[in-house]
Amino acid sequence: MWKGTSRPFSFFYKVITAEDMMKSNRVVITGMGVISPIGNTLAEFSASLKNGINGVAPITRFDASKFDTKFAAEVKNFDPLQFLDKKSIRRIDLFAQFALAASQMAYDDAGFTPASFTPERSGVVFGSGVGGIQTFHDQCVSYLTNGDPTKVSPFLITMLIPDIAAGLISIRFGFKGPNYCTVSACATGSHAIADAFMLIQRGSADVMICGGAEAPVTELSIAGFNSLRALSTWNERYSEASRPFDVDRNGFVMGEGSWAIVLESLEHALARGAKIYCELGGIGLSADAYHITAPEPEADGAIRAMNLCLQDAEMAPAEIDYINAHGTSTQYNDITETKALKAVFGEHAYKLAVSSTKSMTGHLLGAAGGIEAIASALAIHEGFVPPTINLNQPGEGCDLDYVPNKVRYQSVNAVISNSFGFGGHNASLLFKKYHS
Repeated sequence: MWKGTSRPFSFFYKVITAEDMMKSNRVVITGMGVISPIGNTLAEFSASLKNGINGVAPITRFDASKFDTKFAAEVKNFDPLQFLDKKSIRRIDLFAQFALAASQMAYDDAGFTPASFTPERSGVVFGSGVGGIQTFHDQCVSYLTNGDPTKVSPFLITMLIPDIAAGLISIRFGFKGPNYCTVSACATGSHAIADAFMLIQRGSADVMICGGAEAPVTELSIAGFNSLRALSTWNERYSEASRPFDVDRNGFVMGEGSWAIVLESLEHALARGAKIYCELGGIGLSADAYHITAPEPEADGAIRAMNLCLQDAEMAPAEIDYINAHGTSTQYNDITETKALKAVFGEHAYKLAVSSTKSMTGHLLGAAGGIEAIASALAIHEGFVPPTINLNQPGEGCDLDYVPNKVRYQSVNAVISNSFGFGGHNASLLFKKYHS
């Protein structure tokens, strides 16, 4: 039973019964926001996907002349003053500034007002892989230079910790429900969506803002990934460096930005007359339990994640039209993911449209899965498949339809978006057209 409130569509408290726990709420997307290397609004991002815009350019954030990699996919023309005052900007790391901006756009896109949701039943799951790494770097340099611990910023900790984005978002909008951060490397964003989905599905919340943010284009990050030999070093051909599935792929390209999605129970969305982009039909989560950076050679974890995703959505492989691939432009990932798609979809794998939007955005680490979820939702809502740019000749074992270099306009009914992270974290999300 519901208790207390005269506000329409909103309830302060709900007593969850055994019957409620057996029920599975449908979950829909009603708002989206994005800050990315190829656009700082949803409309710009969508247009860039359709036009195959390349977000990769020489690094401007610092002097990269001594680094093996001198380029990245940076966010361009971001103005934090559109979302924050000057005092707040000084006290919030760039990754969290991105997060607040994307969340504000998603909140506005969903058409929320304070009267359209119940604070106690509205929450935030917002992830980041490396959090405030620029703040960490700056404060380490400051301390090691002057040796005075009293000069360390009182905002070091709150600017550094990855969970601060979720906290700041809940404070801004007054969301008092579940609130926390996911951290699972490249699968972080997809796990944020999966967790928010499960919270709504089981009746613990009506509304969730889920998202991810990353600002890793820093000296420390580039140096670390260079040492790992994970980044492309095509400095003379940087615009071609992010080339998933191509024979000449030689590492990923660092990206940055943020995304936010508003998930709602279908009942709540319909009650307030919200627009619906698409439905989140199912999720699949697994672990490789194999290696800290390399995927399991036979793609066991990726296969299980996609199969679980299909089972959760109660859909057959032949019903999927498009795969938004993890597609990192690394030797191991691209061939292993292709192997997984063949194992899950059989002959239908050759009928699927498969593309990697990382070819345009670079790899946003903890924000990657979510920005690709937005690309997937847009594909369904607007009827197109984004291209894999820079794909000239598929590499050995990469023989699927990767939608090379040019957008494809078609009806898209169902999409699986894959994210596979260091540590063996696998997450697959299934989005589908909403039907009443």
